Amino acid sequence: MTVETINTAALTSASNYYEDFKAGDVWRHARGKTMTEMDNVLLTNLVLNTAEGHFNEDRMQKAGGGIFSQRVVFGGINLSFVIGLAAQDTGEQVLAELEMDKVRLRHPVFHGDTLYAFTEVMEKSESDRPDAGRVRFRHYGINQDEKLCVEAERLVLIKKRAAWAGGRA
Repeated sequence: MTVETINTAALTSASNYYEDFKAGDVWRHARGKTMTEMDNVLLTNLVLNTAEGHFNEDRMQKAGGGIFSQRVVFGGINLSFVIGLAAQDTGEQVLAELEMDKVRLRHPVFHGDTLYAFTEVMEKSESDRPDAGRVRFRHYGINQDEKLCVEAERLVLIKKRAAWAGGRA
C-alpha cells in the first residue's frame, strides 16, 4: 500500500452512516500529522510513561548498541493520532466504540515524521439495535517514506441513516 496508489473516496463529511460503508473500501484520509517534540514529550509524560527512549535524547545518543540513536515517539500517541486522523470519516456517526484489536506498531516514528491515515472497511453486520449497525475498520498509519508504522482494527456501533437522518442521503 502506498500513498499514491490508494483509491481514495470523498467521505469527509458528517454523512457517514452505516449504509455508506462497504466491505473492501479503502480511504486515504484528508490530513496528515507531523509529530513534534511537544506531542511526544508532553503526552508521554501525561500518561506517566517513564521510558527514557521517549524523552531522554542524551541517553539515546550515548546508548551505544541500542536500537535507536534518537528519541522514539510513544506508540500510544501514534495510534491515537491515526485514529484521530480517521475520525472525521469513520467516527462522525458512531454511537459506541466497541473494540480496538490487533494493534501493531510496525515501524518507529521520530520527531519530524508525518503520519497519514488510511482506513479499510473490513466487515459490516447488523446489531441488536434497529437504528444502528456494526462496522469493523482496519486503520493504517503510513509515514512520509511510505513505511507502515501503525495498524489496528476497530469495531464501532454506527447510526443507520433511516433512523437518524430521516432517510436523507
